[in-house]
Amino acid sequence: MSDSTNQQITIYSTTWCAFCHTEAQWLDHLGIPYVKKDIEEDKSAYDELMEKSGGNFSGVPITDVGGKLIVGFDRPKLTEAIEAIGLKPKK
Repeated sequence: MSDSTNQQITIYSTTWCAFCHTEAQWLDHLGIPYVKKDIEEDKSAYDELMEKSGGNFSGVPITDVGGKLIVGFDRPKLTEAIEAIGLKPKK
């Protein structure tokens, strides 16, 4: 992964969210690096998400891929955003 911060992937999640866990497992399987932040246990992660989303919060996961926010575990949108920042899944 490049040192560029715009290529970082952050999953905003909760401990009880099954889709959050599934997305993390999917990214692990693809070999795509990410940071996972629990918005219930980490107030700064919650505040960060609210700032990025303009306070428009409808549930988790919300994934920041290079500055693009993707709501829900939407594989096609995530794949497109990941490829747009130059990351290639392992085959």
